[in-house]
This record gives sequence, structure tokens and C-alpha cells, in this order.
Amino acid sequence: MADKVVSYDELKDMLGRHAVQLFDVRNPDEFASGRIPGSTNIPLGKLEEALKLSPETFRQLYKVDSPKKDDADIVFHCQSGRRSAIALHTAMGLGYTQARHYAGGYSEWSQRQRK
Repeated sequence: MADKVVSYDELKDMLGRHAVQLFDVRNPDEFASGRIPGSTNIPLGKLEEALKLSPETFRQLYKVDSPKKDDADIVFHCQSGRRSAIALHTAMGLGYTQARHYAGGYSEWSQRQRK
């Protein structure tokens, strides 16, 4: 699973190039109190249902295009990596075989951004 993990530097580079579909699987209150710029909030409990939506419904609900199963730029993150690992497992089970997760989560992101 090591190849399914994105580092802080990789994520920062992907964001800088606008080459990532970043999904934050924390709860809405966590997302509201601080987030990685460019991320879309889909709480872990709603992720499986969300990934099964039609592209039109997904766009209406989340205001971004739905990821495609063969997209290589899908990254999940949470606070510290546990929920994003579950999200990755869920997505892979639905056929999103190229998906990855940012194991450092918002916790690492916010610490590194302050430096």
C-alpha cells in the first residue's frame, strides 16, 4: 500500500499544478474549522454512496466533477490518515484503482503550512 500514499511534498506539487481531485473525508464541522485549499468535503460515512452517484448528481451535491474510475489524480485525506485509509479501501473496492491517500492528513498539512 506504500505506493498508495501521497506525501506532503507530492500533494503540494499536485495542488500547485491543479492536478489533483482532493477529497476530505472528515466531518463537516472539522472541514469548516480548517481545510486544505482545493479540497472537497465528502464525509467518510457518505463516500461510498457519493462515488456511486451519477456525474450530474455528484456535481450538484459537491460542486466538482465526479472522479472517474481510472483517474490517477484522486487523493483522499482526513485529520491523521486513519479515515482516509478506509476511504481509499472503499474507493478501490468500487473500482477506483488509481486512488491514493495523504496519510499525513490535515494535521500534518496545517503544521507544515505554519513553518
